[in-house]
Amino acid sequence: MPLIPEEPQIHESAQGPRATPAASGRTAPTPRPVPGPRPAAPPRPGRPGPVRPAPPVQRTPRDVVPAKPGPSGPAAPAATAASPQVQLIPATAEGALDAADEAVDLLLDSGRVPGDVLVLTTGAQHPWAEHELSFGEASYWAQQDARDDVFYADASVAARAASRPVVVVAVNGGDASAAASVLPLAHTRAGALLIVCGDPQQINAVLGAVV
Repeated sequence: MPLIPEEPQIHESAQGPRATPAASGRTAPTPRPVPGPRPAAPPRPGRPGPVRPAPPVQRTPRDVVPAKPGPSGPAAPAATAASPQVQLIPATAEGALDAADEAVDLLLDSGRVPGDVLVLTTGAQHPWAEHELSFGEASYWAQQDARDDVFYADASVAARAASRPVVVVAVNGGDASAAASVLPLAHTRAGALLIVCGDPQQINAVLGAVV
């Protein structure tokens, strides 16, 4: 009878995964690390930390260089001359000349130099002016330039009178235009003090628009 080949015997093996031989020339994959916090990287050698600004160097007084003065700007304009002080001495037209002479005497007694005083009249000339004009106008005006004494002039020649620190005006008559022209002129000629002898109402009416 024909021979029946024997059935191969199957040997039981332990249960578990079967290792698969790696392909020739390939390495097994490295297992990935479990995700988690990454450790801080160590500082690299030779890498400096954050650079802090250095504190400012304190300079000693000997190190300070004085600033050189720059070119000076244009000079400031000179201040305008201040208006003279005005004093009013009430007097009538007949007594204005005497009041002016008394004012001059007080000025000289207080230490004023005679050459600092100019006296103007709106009416009749002062006796001194009449006397000096008798010697000629050249001699008369030369005394103004000399400034050795008080100078007297009337309304007709008041515009030729030079400025002086003190001007005394005697409103001793004349027409209204004489006072209207002499008083403003006297205000411009007076350097420090203007004394007016006459009717206060008339004087204020003229000087009110000037002072």
